[in-house]
Amino acid sequence: MIQTLIAKIKKTGAPIVVGLDPMLNYVPEHIQKKAFAEYGETLEGAAEAVWEYNKGIIDAVWDLIPAVKPQIAMYEQFGLEGLRVFKKTVDYCREKGLVVIGDIKRGDIGSTSEAYAVGHLGKVNVGGHAFYGFGEDFVTVNPYLGSDGVKPFIKVCQEEKKGIFVLVKTSNPSSGEFQDRLVEGRPLYELVGEKVAEWGRECMGEEYSYVGAVVGATYPEQGKILRKLMPKTFILVPGYGAQGGKGADLVHFFNEDGLGAIINSSRGIIAAYKQEKYASYGNEGYADAARAAVLDMREDIAGALEGR
Repeated sequence: MIQTLIAKIKKTGAPIVVGLDPMLNYVPEHIQKKAFAEYGETLEGAAEAVWEYNKGIIDAVWDLIPAVKPQIAMYEQFGLEGLRVFKKTVDYCREKGLVVIGDIKRGDIGSTSEAYAVGHLGKVNVGGHAFYGFGEDFVTVNPYLGSDGVKPFIKVCQEEKKGIFVLVKTSNPSSGEFQDRLVEGRPLYELVGEKVAEWGRECMGEEYSYVGAVVGATYPEQGKILRKLMPKTFILVPGYGAQGGKGADLVHFFNEDGLGAIINSSRGIIAAYKQEKYASYGNEGYADAARAAVLDMREDIAGALEGR
């Protein structure tokens, strides 16, 4: 699947992943009203509104981007109805030819980790049959429990030719409370990065490993260090746009071949219509605003890479 992702990045010229992280207050009023009229102000109504919102965005941007990243918590908050929409969204994106990165940030050990890996990336056996659960192409993984928590995912990746992105240096302000702590004179995120590179050697594609890393755009200097430590690792970079990251911050996340990173923007795209820059699209044009935001992001990143 890493080869598929690379091929789609080359085809679109956009190392961009759109984060499908819908909060109900992002969903325009006309979509909410329609869903509530049919299902009431219920969890089912909220989930239906989220689905219609997602579908509009996907239809508007699918031809511009290689991948999407639905954050499962935004669906879980609506209970089982939300999880149905998560699955529906995953399936619809795959029908559109998009690579799907499930942002699930799972991290456990033994049979629990294996169950997470099977449920999201692999197949579960039921009697004499095997079924995909959620069926994403990649998922995000928390490495805090060490190899015991990550290797079950790697095993499924090898079986299914799918991938993971391991949290290394995250974009949030308090990430340094643990990730920057010195261990034998080195920050912890460097040690995690080295471990990711080691795990990746067990699971190589043609150019890059199936084991990727998450490194925030808000920490460009750390990104520069980690790029050198993980030369064959694809880096998923959150924090662009709404969290303050911009194209100029991103150049060190890429290798000299122009590959090696994919940049995530979530509310900066899916809620673009709420920004002053795209306000002229209005609520009804929220999907067109999302498309315009993707085009602007693509231009920003391309300009930064050309000027490095």
